[in-house]
Amino acid sequence: MKVVKNDNVLVISGNDKGKKGKVLKVFPKTNRIIVEGVNFIHRHTRPTQKNPQGGIIEKEAPINASNVMVVCPKCDTPSRMGNKVLKDKKKVRVCRNCMEMLVTSD
Repeated sequence: MKVVKNDNVLVISGNDKGKKGKVLKVFPKTNRIIVEGVNFIHRHTRPTQKNPQGGIIEKEAPINASNVMVVCPKCDTPSRMGNKVLKDKKKVRVCRNCMEMLVTSD
């Protein structure tokens, strides 16, 4: 999976096509991700101690990772990601457009 947490992504297909957002959570086993502000669902909840009112809550649902492209912070375009091995045997992600390294901040 070429998408990691805290990446900025652009949705390229589906009902939310064209929206940009930050990746909140990644599920590698099912190849799905949760993107901030994309794919909202309505969840009916009963009253609890944490939420005494209950009611209908809107929250983001997972979408398939193949429906998004990572936005490169340098060239600011959605682009494919590649891997590059540095001299010290460390593997980093690079933008296929500008060949700039993407720093992952967890």
